[in-house]
Amino acid sequence: MKIAQKITLLFAILSAVIISLLSGFVWYFSNEFAFEDFYKRLEARVNIAAQIKLYEDDNNSVYAKMRNQYLERLPSEREFIIDPKKTTSQLDRELPKSFYKKIDAGLMARYRFENHFYAGKYFKTSKGGYIVIISANDPFGFRELEDLQKILIIGFFLSIILSFVVGWKFSDYMLTPLRNIIKSVKKIKAENLHMRLDVKKGSDEMSQLAQTFNNMLNRLETAFETQNNFISNASHELRTPLTVISAEVELAMKPNQELHHQHKALSRIKDEAERLEHILTSLLGLAQSGFNGKNQPWEEVRMDELLWEIKGSVNQVYPNSNIQIDFSKLPEDEALLTLKVNKNLIKLAISNVVSNACKYSNENLVSIGIESTGKTLSIAVTDRGIGIPQTDIQHIFEPFYRASNTNDYKGYGVGLPLSLNIIRLHRGSISIKSQEGIGTEIKIMLPLISV
Repeated sequence: MKIAQKITLLFAILSAVIISLLSGFVWYFSNEFAFEDFYKRLEARVNIAAQIKLYEDDNNSVYAKMRNQYLERLPSEREFIIDPKKTTSQLDRELPKSFYKKIDAGLMARYRFENHFYAGKYFKTSKGGYIVIISANDPFGFRELEDLQKILIIGFFLSIILSFVVGWKFSDYMLTPLRNIIKSVKKIKAENLHMRLDVKKGSDEMSQLAQTFNNMLNRLETAFETQNNFISNASHELRTPLTVISAEVELAMKPNQELHHQHKALSRIKDEAERLEHILTSLLGLAQSGFNGKNQPWEEVRMDELLWEIKGSVNQVYPNSNIQIDFSKLPEDEALLTLKVNKNLIKLAISNVVSNACKYSNENLVSIGIESTGKTLSIAVTDRGIGIPQTDIQHIFEPFYRASNTNDYKGYGVGLPLSLNIIRLHRGSISIKSQEGIGTEIKIMLPLISV
């Protein structure tokens, strides 16, 4: 069943329930109060009949004359004067015990059987006590209730039909923007990811949905472009050492080659093979860092202790590096330094940043600062190296991209992209500030909320 049909059906059902409750409410109170006036007329006749028949008064004849002259006789009206001491009753019907209990309590009693009404009361006279009961029919009240019942039933069905039509129009109107979004999304394919949905002005859910789709398309387009660039760059980076290896092998296989030429060729082959291995290892790291992390081991790690481990690892690769860790902004609460992370990956990410700082700082000071704000833990790596040209900063996290002033340094352009993927895996972010010839600061921000 489509959403429009569900909305229409639900709207009709809710309308039917509301109309049923309203009709029942009207019917109940109409039924309760429709005969109130008729009962009062009977009660007035009870009092008049008691005055005329039970009490000796000179005005009784006047009361009788006024009743006959001014009080219309009700349909099937009958008058009963009953002595409570007698066991036999002159009534045309056996009345319930509750009727007589009210009379015994000194109250005016009422009773209705179908269209026949009874009203009675106990009166005490000098000759004894008597019960006066007046009965009559009220065909007009019943006729009015029957007419009301017909009107309510007809109105109920007409209202259901109207609510169904209104619900259908309402659902069609409300879902038209959604249908337009569906049509627009169906037109977008891999070949035209640049297309976007029209976002109407406003903050309603449809505008938010369209904007969400556009944001998703932006990410998809970026991912596709990154993938294409990655494949292109990876192919180029892999092809270069393979070409060199192939050329050196052909050179070494030529006859009458001197021993030192063969040794030089084999050394070149070894270097290119190591380069190829490094590239493949980096590519594997990039691929693994793109996982969602759910199947990888996560553990609680003290980040200040991890920085000492990273410092020791980097010092082994760059023995002459000058690394200092600044703990001046450490929080008093140790829990603010503990994160639930994949230790191997997060260590690799931070190590890449610190290694780059040492490599491009020419043995100048590299400072590592750690700070916790209660919601975010940040690690800032600052060097006094060659810096990054402003035109290169926006591309520095692209795989295999190297800044224009790094030609004298060995590298493959996969360290920072790998670090970025790992930090994103931990729901963090990386910011970079650099000035050519002065130095670079890379700040890693990680949320303290457990992943």
